[in-house]
Amino acid sequence: MADSSDAAGPTRALVIANPASGSHSPELVRDVVELCAAHLSRAELHLTTARGDATAFVRRALERPEGAPDLVVAIGGDGTVREVVQGLDGAAGRAALQVVPGGTGNSGYKMLWGDRPWTESLKAVLADSGPGGSARLRRLDLARLAETGNRVYLGACSGVIADALISAKDSPLRGRERYAKAFADSAKAYVPYPGRVVVDGRVVHEGPTVLANVGGGRYRGGRFLVLPDSLLDDGLLDVCVIGGGVAATEVPGLTLDAAHMAHPATVYARGRSITVERTDGERLPLEHDGEYQYAIGASATFDVLPGALTAWAPTDPA
Repeated sequence: MADSSDAAGPTRALVIANPASGSHSPELVRDVVELCAAHLSRAELHLTTARGDATAFVRRALERPEGAPDLVVAIGGDGTVREVVQGLDGAAGRAALQVVPGGTGNSGYKMLWGDRPWTESLKAVLADSGPGGSARLRRLDLARLAETGNRVYLGACSGVIADALISAKDSPLRGRERYAKAFADSAKAYVPYPGRVVVDGRVVHEGPTVLANVGGGRYRGGRFLVLPDSLLDDGLLDVCVIGGGVAATEVPGLTLDAAHMAHPATVYARGRSITVERTDGERLPLEHDGEYQYAIGASATFDVLPGALTAWAPTDPA
């Protein structure tokens, strides 16, 4: 597979669905499988049963001597996509990712397809991905979190955005409204941590830190434009740091339209290796791809993996 609008379309699909995701429905899963089956020689469904199940099943499927999927469709939220991406590690050029939004924020879908309906994007992949078609293959950069070895697809964030994931678990809301309320609620009680951010050996920020976002996708929570200048395939990681000169309660509003970029307390940089650390030795509050990282210590280092993931995307940018 190449990064090209002329690449041949898929022939065998593995559909991974997470029944526990934020917007899961049996009807959505049925519709996705039926659409794949109508266009491809094979459409296989796997419903996840536990944390890590999607990663393990994708890896096993790709190891089959015959009938390995060349398309993996992830139905779920950013957490489900995160697990599928771990399973696709090392499969760039052999199998490609397609996301169907079925979670809370769905930022992993939006970073490729924008706000297009999932039916439009999946039909483009299945039936309109040849020469001159409306879908193409892209080789996307990933990040490697050195402390865990995990691949980071959408991005990672320390600070108030990480805290919002904890708040969201207890919310009765669904979809993007759930995350938006959790973000606002967490900001009210948030105290900036003493932090430092190093990009390719150069300190770009030191002091009170509201958030440090490394990535990756431009949006978090499906609507907050934290990394507005990020490119998915430039061989670099972007980092946005919002320092203590911005009240945490202002961050949700500022990041809706990237107004934080004009604030003097914001630092934006790019590099191949980025370290985010907490300078008081306490545990760094960190999430990546929608999962809070409880096992992280005082620092986290991200190294770019250029072109490590093959994914379907629109021929015309979203």
